[in-house]
Amino acid sequence: MSGGEAWRGDIQARLDARVRERGYDSLTAFAEARPAVPLHALADELGNDVAAVQVLSGLLAEAEQRQEVTRFVRDVLARMLSQGLSDGWPAVLDDANRFKVAKALGAWSAYTPETHEERAQRVGDALLANPPPAGWRPLGPDDALLRRLLPDDEP
Repeated sequence: MSGGEAWRGDIQARLDARVRERGYDSLTAFAEARPAVPLHALADELGNDVAAVQVLSGLLAEAEQRQEVTRFVRDVLARMLSQGLSDGWPAVLDDANRFKVAKALGAWSAYTPETHEERAQRVGDALLANPPPAGWRPLGPDDALLRRLLPDDEP
């Protein structure tokens, strides 16, 4: 993204047109075809006038319409962990690795809708208290551990 072009014009129309140009009916379908790809990479693929936060906002709006916000929250967690822990969950949570985990979980928490903030806090606490196996990387929102920590029952 360059020069503020992402904030000019009808953002939703631009997102809709870009995903249709790529053969998808929705932003969600576009994102689901790229599981665990960071939001900034999705935005880059849609054009230099699309920002990651616009992709995030569009995905949330579609999830709210489908009443699948919990799945959206898991999806964003998978994307943030993929971005922040490219080699998967660290074998040892020393200071450097604890920082990487905290940064990924903190970014995810910041992107989590208010309706899911408490649940997100519990998920982060659970992952730190009982770390997954070394190298674990959720490949999307349907990862078994993510589904166990954050089941689909909408609040």
